[in-house]
Formats: sequence, structure tokens, C-alpha cells
Amino acid sequence: MSEVTRKNLFQIPEGVVYLDGNSLGPLPRAVPDALASVLQDEWGNLLIKGWNAAGWMEQPSRVGDIVGRLIGAPQGSVVMGDTLSIKVYQAVAAALKMRPDRRVILSDTGNFPTDLYMVEGLIRTLDQGYELRTVAPEEVESAISDDVAAVMLTQVDYRTGRMHDMNGLTARAHAAGAVMIWDLAHSAGAIPVDLAASYAELAVGCTYKYLNGGPGAPAFIYVRPDLADSIDPALSGWLGHEQPFEFMLNYQPGAGIERMRVGTPPVLQMAALEFAMKAWEGIDMQDVRAASVALQEQFIAGVEAAAPQLELVSPRDPAIRGSQVSFRFEHGYAAMQALIHEDVIGDFRAPDIMRFGFTPLYLDKADVEIAVERIARVMQDRLWDNPTFRTRNRVT
Repeated sequence: MSEVTRKNLFQIPEGVVYLDGNSLGPLPRAVPDALASVLQDEWGNLLIKGWNAAGWMEQPSRVGDIVGRLIGAPQGSVVMGDTLSIKVYQAVAAALKMRPDRRVILSDTGNFPTDLYMVEGLIRTLDQGYELRTVAPEEVESAISDDVAAVMLTQVDYRTGRMHDMNGLTARAHAAGAVMIWDLAHSAGAIPVDLAASYAELAVGCTYKYLNGGPGAPAFIYVRPDLADSIDPALSGWLGHEQPFEFMLNYQPGAGIERMRVGTPPVLQMAALEFAMKAWEGIDMQDVRAASVALQEQFIAGVEAAAPQLELVSPRDPAIRGSQVSFRFEHGYAAMQALIHEDVIGDFRAPDIMRFGFTPLYLDKADVEIAVERIARVMQDRLWDNPTFRTRNRVT
């Protein structure tokens, strides 16, 4: 295994152990200067000429290829833009067009709620008798029946880190004649993904977690290359048109993955992501995975020995666990606030889950040791039992 730790490339406050990269990645040190250059040299000096001279118009596909390398996507099959919610809507709508005689979208109760909300909204909009069917994560395989149009799953559960078998469930969906959609929000940059090998039709994901694109960083969508020229983009935006600057009154989809573009690219956010992705140059995701598992195993052993009040809810088997570890505690919100006060940053998910993300690019064994020591102090000394830590913030 080659070395993957690149802590010097990231800005993390002195004394802080950051275990929340599964929610928002830290700032790569190169981004502020690079972004300042985009602001001054491109927007400032080029003005509107930047769309051509600085390559702003090609940015969604160019950055898409960079992200695509980490998720096993062939060149030209990933495009950036919009939010993950928009891309979920776009993917599911396109999938339903591919199976017009079916009316069921299958997902699981561990899926991130916004994915389910977007499907509910799509169903209401279409008003054609579609049904969102959700089952327990372990029941997904047996629930893929011949009335299912699309299976939509998040590969890694946002609460527990439990990981679905991408290739196995994709094959099962295809055997039943269904379209497969994967949400890679907690996978991209966290675990090895091979979309090409899975043969899934569609995938979506965000870039502000493990890819460190910053708050509000753009989402991505993948379309299997053999479908890219025929898939219906559903949201027929101006920049997904084959000739956007001909200003035709009728929509004509662009070629390949370009047709999945919708709105104007968020140039500054995408520039930040493009520079952030330089931290991944020369990195093998298999090495990242091995380092992540080692850190997680160290963390689990340490926490269970030092803080038995916390109950592990993530899978104990690392083969079916993503790049996060979650513990259950009745007073989990207060305990997490107390821990953040002690400069170990994780986060909380209702009703009682304390989450910790493991990103080897900027975490090492020493960080895990410090985190375990501070968790032990918070629990043993009941530092969480303080009214200040019980007041819920809007973001948990």
C-alpha cells in the first residue's frame, strides 16, 4: 500500500481532529490562491470573454472527467452541475422513460431523505400512477420484481455507513428488467467504485464531502456510454441543448453526456472543486480504502474500550462498511456538541446517531488516538450533561 496521507495540503485548525469529511470536506490549501486567480485574472480581466478564453463552458465536462476517474467512469460519461437533488430528479425521470410500461420506483428506508423527497415530487408532477416503494435495506434484493421500473439506492448509508453490493444489486435489477440508479454521495472519494464494471445505467453524487469541493459544490451525473445519445434528459435546460447559442425555440438535446447539463455552470464553485481535485493526483482508491479501514478499526476498538456507553451501529465487518463509523447514544446530540467543544468534530443524525468520517488524505493514527482520548473524557466525565450542549442548532 502506498502512502495516501497528504495532511499538508489541507487547512485544518491547530489542535482539531476533523472527523466530519463525510459531511463537508476541509479546505485544500491551494484553493484560495487558485480561486483568487480565477476571480482576478478570469472574471476580473476577461469579463464575459472568460466563457471562451478561460474554458468556462467546457468546465462541467472537464471536471466531470476528473471526478469520473475516482468512480470508475469512462471519459466523457460524467458531467457536473446543479445540485444532487436536481440530478436525482433528472436520473429517475430519465429511467422511467426507459421503462414506460412499469410504475414502481424501488428504494430503501436507509436512503437519504432528499432522494425520496425528489421521487415523491416527480410522482406528483407526472400524475400517472407511479409508486415509490421502500423496503428495509436488507430486503432490497428480494423486492426487485418485474413491476419495478427503476431501483434507486445510495450505496453507503448516510447514518450507519452500511454498504450495498453495487455489482450484485445492479445485476439483480437488470435480471428483473429494471434500470439501476446509484447515489454515490458517500462513495465518491471514500471507497473504490467501478461504475463501468457494475454496468449501472445512471449514477449521481455530490462533491462537497470526500472530494472537498466546498459548501455548495456542484453535483455530478453519470450515464452509461451506450445510453448517452438516446437518454431523455427530462430537465431540458438551455445548456443541454445541442446548439444553445442558436437560440432555437424548440429543445434539441445535445450529444452524449452534454444533454444532461441543465443550468449555467457555477464557475467559481466548479473552479474551487477543480483545484481541490489536485489533491487526488496519483492516488489509488484501493490504497485510500485500505488506510481508511485501518483507521476505522483502530477507532472502533479504542472507543468500545474507553466509552462502553456508545453502541456501534455501523457494520462490524469493514467489507460492508463505507468510510464512516457511527455510534448510538441516547444523548448523542449533546455528546457530539461536547466533543466538538473539545475539538473533535463529527456530527449527529437523528434520532441518536453520532457519526465519524475517516478520510486518510488528512487523518492518521495519531489523530485517531487523540479522538478516542477526548471521547473517553466526554463520556466518563459526563461533559455532555450540560444545558448548553442540549440546545439544537439548525444544522446538526
